[in-house]
Amino acid sequence: MAERTEDVTARRTGGSADATHMLGLLYPPSGRQRTYTTMQLAFVGGVAETATAHGYDLLLSPAGSRTDPSFRRMVGGRLVDGVIVMEIRREDDRVAHLADSGFPFVAIGRNHLADKADWVDLDFAGLAGGCVQHLADLGHSRIAFVNRSEELFDSGYGFARLGDEGYTEAMKRLLLTPRAYLCGDDLASGEAVVERILRDDPATTSLVTQNEAALEGIYRGLTRHGRSVPRDFSVVGVAASPWAEQVTPPLTAAEIPAKEMSRVAVELMVRRLTTPEARPRHVLLKPLITLRASTGRCRPVPGSEPEPEFPDFDLDF
Repeated sequence: MAERTEDVTARRTGGSADATHMLGLLYPPSGRQRTYTTMQLAFVGGVAETATAHGYDLLLSPAGSRTDPSFRRMVGGRLVDGVIVMEIRREDDRVAHLADSGFPFVAIGRNHLADKADWVDLDFAGLAGGCVQHLADLGHSRIAFVNRSEELFDSGYGFARLGDEGYTEAMKRLLLTPRAYLCGDDLASGEAVVERILRDDPATTSLVTQNEAALEGIYRGLTRHGRSVPRDFSVVGVAASPWAEQVTPPLTAAEIPAKEMSRVAVELMVRRLTTPEARPRHVLLKPLITLRASTGRCRPVPGSEPEPEFPDFDLDF
């Protein structure tokens, strides 16, 4: 019986009988004061649930760098069989170390090094561009973009950078002027970014956001400035349905399927551990925009449109 148990363990871990039956989740908190946002907690729950279904426990690390002590303990100490890496930056020393060392890992998100391993991600650039097109189809031409915080953007955070690129490219393709704003992940920052948007261009009639933590503040800011959603201001975003549906009116949004992405990541991890020689798999999800009640036909702000020009007539009475 002991031999048979060891054989099963070896198969599950790519030939090693030293399995821990633990998966690591490298997930630095992105909220203020190093707290996990509601969206992040949804991913943690999704990964834990799927890992349990596959017979693994989950060890969470807030490490955002390979120099973090928890990263060194988890990976260097071989406390886990493999790790799932999140909040990936364009230059991410965690991914570089894992790729160089051959330690089994899967990425939720991607950069140029993550292509050496399995990953699952959303097409954030495509989704941001799709949101712009949706607003343009409704007649909007002054479309602002509310991104994540300056700290995350400057760190090279993939979600923020890809969304910005997709928005900017879509605006230029439509011959419109892009105006992108960085915004903290909280209600007050949402109100403040609306103030900046309308100060820069009072004729703005719509915005795209991928900062759901600031969404309620965005709505409050618009109300404070006398803009009713969607009567005279449209809002569309990239957000998970629970948060898109808790605001009034509910947000027209491209879904962030946290549970589905978590499930795929764990299944890729299990596949990597059982068949380490397999070629990496890359899963890019492209959810459709769900129409709710936050977008409508463009109604230009009074005084923002040029006066019509009429020809001069010589009237001879």
